[in-house]
Amino acid sequence: MAEPLVVAVVGPTAAGKSDLSVALCKRLGGEVVNADAMQVYRGLDIGTAKITPAERSGVPHHLLDILDVTETATVAEFQHLARTAIDDCTKRQVVPVLAGGSALYVRAILDDFTFPGTDPAVRERLEAELEDVGSGALHQKLIKKDPKAAAQILPSNGRRIVRALEVVEITGAPYSATLPDHRYVYQGAVQIGLDVPRPELDERIGRRVDRMFEEGFVDEVRELLNHGLLEGRTANRALGYSQVIALLNGEIDEAEARERTAQSTRRFARRQDSWFRKDPRITWLRYDDSALLDKAIDVLAVGNRMGADGVDGVEIAPTGSSDRGGAVDARG
Repeated sequence: MAEPLVVAVVGPTAAGKSDLSVALCKRLGGEVVNADAMQVYRGLDIGTAKITPAERSGVPHHLLDILDVTETATVAEFQHLARTAIDDCTKRQVVPVLAGGSALYVRAILDDFTFPGTDPAVRERLEAELEDVGSGALHQKLIKKDPKAAAQILPSNGRRIVRALEVVEITGAPYSATLPDHRYVYQGAVQIGLDVPRPELDERIGRRVDRMFEEGFVDEVRELLNHGLLEGRTANRALGYSQVIALLNGEIDEAEARERTAQSTRRFARRQDSWFRKDPRITWLRYDDSALLDKAIDVLAVGNRMGADGVDGVEIAPTGSSDRGGAVDARG
């Protein structure tokens, strides 16, 4: 019997991953498993472009809205939650479709990815140092101890810098050595990447940011502040939220908040794309292809995914045989 199919739709933000994931689920009888690190938080809706209940078209979605903004989930915890959801789907012969642009989370879920332990005393000392000298100084420290890891972590990401330094200290090995090889834990895994030319991606991001503000992004952040947004370690670092907080504090005006959000999102999208491009197992498809869904189905049918009985009991209809096939409206 073939291995259960596990699909991942990856690519930069604003590429249309959510829409393709839903379309694939409707064709295959699948369910979406969120792999976006920020969409796990309740209330982070407009700023994360979280797919709305109406846009889900009745397709069940796992790992959306499971944490309050004051809570924090490590990559290891997210890995456990996502793999539990995937296992539940495969046991019910439902195709799990991972959707999200958090590249580290996708790798942690799909690949043979283990996490070093933690030392509370070391972590507390490094966090105190972070508070004292700032993330930039700690990043310089990481460059000296593990330049490969430092190259993959933003100087502003204090939480990940602390974790990398902690691993280096307690293991005596580089943090980068803990990053996995390209080796799936799910032998039926298939990754589809959405390819968006950079100029078009920049335009889509600009339109998305404008739409966010028009749909009430500022009010969303104001409400989340009343629910402890600043108290959490992670949620307030989502793209756009720190910029709106600065707006609400009177530090910048709305035009600058929009521009800063668009700039930071474009930089993030470039890093996402760069990370995903390093994975040779991803099959890339044009995001605006009029036959995107059918081509995605073709990708899933290749590589011993299909036999006489389909994919482990899940029959994939040949392209063109479904009246649902064809273009996917890749929303921004």
